[in-house]
Amino acid sequence: MTVPNGRTVLAIRVSTPDGTPLVALESLAREAGLHPELVRRLISLGALEPTGGTTRAPLFPPDSAARLARIARLRRDLGLNYAGAVLACDLLARIDALEDLLARHQPQPRR
Repeated sequence: MTVPNGRTVLAIRVSTPDGTPLVALESLAREAGLHPELVRRLISLGALEPTGGTTRAPLFPPDSAARLARIARLRRDLGLNYAGAVLACDLLARIDALEDLLARHQPQPRR
């Protein structure tokens, strides 16, 4: 790939052994519409766990951006602090998982 100053840059794609792509923190922040420093702060609050990379250059699944955006919306819309927004997001994810489990185990209506 060639960048505007004419230099050639290698595009490196990283994925897990099962083929799931991973993204860098900066890409994740851009996708979530957040500043990278805020994403680092949210990581320190337990909002995300890196699934690859190194301590200095962590990598995350691409769907992590949706979780970060949800946390930001909870903070903005409900006035929660970031720690509270992370907790609320965890609880909402757990409710979603329990609802999915319940839906799979409920008998289908007879016709």
